[in-house]
Amino acid sequence: MDKLLGLWQSTGIYQLEAGQALMIAVCLALVYLAIRKGFEPLLLIPIGFGGVLANIPAAGMAEAGGLLTLLYDVGLPTSVFPLLIFMGVGAMTDFGPMLANPKTLLLGAAAQFGIFGTLLGALAIGMLGIPGLEFTLKEAASIAIIGGADGPTSIYVTSRLAPDLLGPIAVAAYSYMALVPLIQPPIMRALTTPEERKIVMSQLRHVSQTEKIIFPLVLCLLIGLLLPDAAPLVGMFAFGNLMRESGVVERLADTSRNALINIVTIALGLTVGSKLSAESFLQMKTLGILLLGMIAFSAGTAMGVIMAKVMNKFSTNKINPLIGSAGVSAVPMAARVSNKVGLESNPQNFLLMHAMGPNVAGVIGSAVAAGVLLNFVS
Repeated sequence: MDKLLGLWQSTGIYQLEAGQALMIAVCLALVYLAIRKGFEPLLLIPIGFGGVLANIPAAGMAEAGGLLTLLYDVGLPTSVFPLLIFMGVGAMTDFGPMLANPKTLLLGAAAQFGIFGTLLGALAIGMLGIPGLEFTLKEAASIAIIGGADGPTSIYVTSRLAPDLLGPIAVAAYSYMALVPLIQPPIMRALTTPEERKIVMSQLRHVSQTEKIIFPLVLCLLIGLLLPDAAPLVGMFAFGNLMRESGVVERLADTSRNALINIVTIALGLTVGSKLSAESFLQMKTLGILLLGMIAFSAGTAMGVIMAKVMNKFSTNKINPLIGSAGVSAVPMAARVSNKVGLESNPQNFLLMHAMGPNVAGVIGSAVAAGVLLNFVS
């Protein structure tokens, strides 16, 4: 009987605490949303399953020496994972829509308002002296970058400014990236009229291959020389894009946008999910980060839409304000959402390629915002 009792007490069921059970349920809900609802399965399945593994009692997956901890130590504090993902994203990105309509750069820039607005908000909350919600300037800057809806950039900035918040900020950033289809549409509909959502945009001009090759080189040199702190992110992004557009290293470009980015996405998703353990997640500061991240992301979405409406006041070629929401850098999820909401109002209105312009501009904008924060806050 003593051996049977010892066996029972060694099981995860016996050691399971309420917080762990709650987080397992949350992680299973993420997996459900990925499989049943199709919400960014490439992100939510690794994150959700990593969270399940991290909350299994006595398994030690997220403890020192565990597999998830080893992956975390290799990829997140060193910024290896986010930089490799930026290279892969660059190899998948077509700058053509943005180059064909350079005005969309303004939409990507406007969407970064959520970053700097949340920075001030986080500092203000910290001054209130609420227990568990006192944020330093570096912590506030790390939280604010979530507003760009760019997981790799959030990890890169946080690893430099507030490594102790790396776990909850990575979880918040990737959670909001994955939940773009849920969060953005209500904001977009609230800020636009039915007539605005029906605006049909003119066909984009053809962008030559030469333009596409020159652009990543100019982008890397311009940002790198003006804002060296942003050079690692923008440089890897531009390098991946140059491999794509040059046409002479297709094997390297294919590896970057397929095999390599898939491997890194699996490892990154599992490590982000490992920070969904009950002891590290169910804290006042973590919940505050999630709330501020939601505000930042919502504000960025709203400002992109509002900027498009303002631009329409001074332009003869009208912009459908829905593409302004794609100014956050969740590529290509935000662009797909803009297209989906546009089709609801006008089944003949295909906005995907138009929305890719501000979406790509948002990636550049969030990297530049990261460089600005690193330069002024470090």
